[in-house]
Amino acid sequence: MRIIAMIPARYAASRFPGKLMKDLAGKPVILRTYQATVSTGLFDEVYVVTDSPVIYDTIIDEGGKALMSKREHQTGSDRIAEAVEDMDVDIIVNVQGDEPFTEKKSLEAVLEVFRDDTENEIDLASLMTRITDTSEINNPNTVKVIVDQRSFALYFSRSPIPYPRDDTREISYFKHKGIYAFRKSALLDFRRLPMLPLEAAEKIEAIRYLEYGKKIKMVETEVTGVEIDTPEDLEKAKALWS
Repeated sequence: MRIIAMIPARYAASRFPGKLMKDLAGKPVILRTYQATVSTGLFDEVYVVTDSPVIYDTIIDEGGKALMSKREHQTGSDRIAEAVEDMDVDIIVNVQGDEPFTEKKSLEAVLEVFRDDTENEIDLASLMTRITDTSEINNPNTVKVIVDQRSFALYFSRSPIPYPRDDTREISYFKHKGIYAFRKSALLDFRRLPMLPLEAAEKIEAIRYLEYGKKIKMVETEVTGVEIDTPEDLEKAKALWS
């Protein structure tokens, strides 16, 4: 089974433009993420896929591998699908460019899902982590996920799900971490399928897979790290790095 990692890297992030080129302990965030992904030793190849010559040059100049997108893309999955279309690969792992604390244990758990999937039931796998802080549960920048008894995703939302109408019930909340592992066929399907209303409303690309009947296996991890969505997140990352 040939496994590669792809790191989609768009310069013009809506909430924090240019965040991937911000300094984190002497190196840009995107370079930290790339090097952390390579260091896991889990992949046959690791690429950054970008629309930015600055990001491309940053990776290449450090001896890394990068690809320039040929056209504009609305999502990271679209960007990766274009890049892998003619590649001979089985599993593609999408590592978010703003995840400089990417580590081996969680990625290994996601990949194990496919090794155990003897019936090829799973289209893609992703990570979730338990959250208890009320402000994070209610934060629209935190994507939440609910799953069935077999840990297949039922829905993703920026709203608190499930809604605690009966507050005597013990409820667990899970944050979706934006690392995906795809079968190549599922990723190419994503590129061909038009966006539907739920994805458009929530601005969560994983919903497209659910709307078209794809099966997403969620894997719980205790590793939280820091996703850099805001300048405040970058300061947290700097403190954690030091």
